[in-house]
Amino acid sequence: MSWIKRVGFLTAFIIPALTVLGFYLGGWWNYTTVIFVFLIIPMSDILIGKDPENMDDADALVISEQFYYRFITYVWAIFQLIFLVWACAMIASTTLDVNEWIGFVLSFALVTGGIGITVGHELGHKKSALERFYSKLILMTVCYMHFYIEHNRGHHVNVATPKDPATSRKGEGFYRFWLRSVVGSYFSAWEIENARLKRKGLKLFSFKNDMIWFTVLPFLLALTLTILASIWQNRWVWEVPVFFFTQAILAFSLLEIVNYIEHYGIVRKEIAPGKYERVNPMHSWNSNHRLSNFFLFQLQRHSDHHANAIKRYQVLKHYDESPQLPSGYPAMILLASFPPLWFKYMNPKLKDWEEKVYHH
Repeated sequence: MSWIKRVGFLTAFIIPALTVLGFYLGGWWNYTTVIFVFLIIPMSDILIGKDPENMDDADALVISEQFYYRFITYVWAIFQLIFLVWACAMIASTTLDVNEWIGFVLSFALVTGGIGITVGHELGHKKSALERFYSKLILMTVCYMHFYIEHNRGHHVNVATPKDPATSRKGEGFYRFWLRSVVGSYFSAWEIENARLKRKGLKLFSFKNDMIWFTVLPFLLALTLTILASIWQNRWVWEVPVFFFTQAILAFSLLEIVNYIEHYGIVRKEIAPGKYERVNPMHSWNSNHRLSNFFLFQLQRHSDHHANAIKRYQVLKHYDESPQLPSGYPAMILLASFPPLWFKYMNPKLKDWEEKVYHH
């Protein structure tokens, strides 16, 4: 793999660096990260263009085992917790006006949700106990620990079928999807976990029920941060829980809008009642824009990820035959935020996909 790609995946750390810089500069500088993500990256995607390069299978076997790529994700997991503690300390000890607070919380959520959950998602698919622990640690900071269960054992099984709450449907706007996916995914995770416990002959209300832990732990984290900040400031620091839960909601909303983009309108063929064709690279929207793929650890090569879920981010392939998004995720997020524009732009592309799949 070229040195450009080795260094490219470190670009993710630019986002928190801009957030910290914006905070210390104050005022409108708190929006630096927002401008960078939603203006500079999409423009750079157009200028830098796409990355058609796929490594051959022999190289992929070697590169997927290289510790360097795993190490970046481990560093991020520890960094995200430190970053959260720093932000809560700043919120507790600094008086921000409304404009600064909004800019800071938006920028912060782009770090914890835009990149953090992407790393948590990558780690959660892996077999090693350490990587799975780091995945849960990241998801705890954004109140979305149930994603660890639902995504791996629900979404990846049911993707592109009516059973999946995280597959957006044709003609469904993002805001309607958000409610269905957020609520549906949480309850789906409970069902999956309860079924696991039943199979093992364990009680549902026990310390072995991960969903009880996953629901409680983020609140315990918020309480701990609030108590520590309150002792430090010698007053009840109500700003910390407000900040913590606001950034968490924004962060997991970012995950959901990405889910919406990745799967909009795609449906697998039903080959028997309730039984669907195997997932293949035609069953997710793909984006091959080089720069945004660096920032997102190649999450945009989503078609290969769904076809081969355990594959590491650095060796994901691009498939020409997959349905292709017109831009990287940052620009697509802006488009999905305005459902009429999204439908106008994406429904014709979905129609092309339907004709390709169902008439060939």
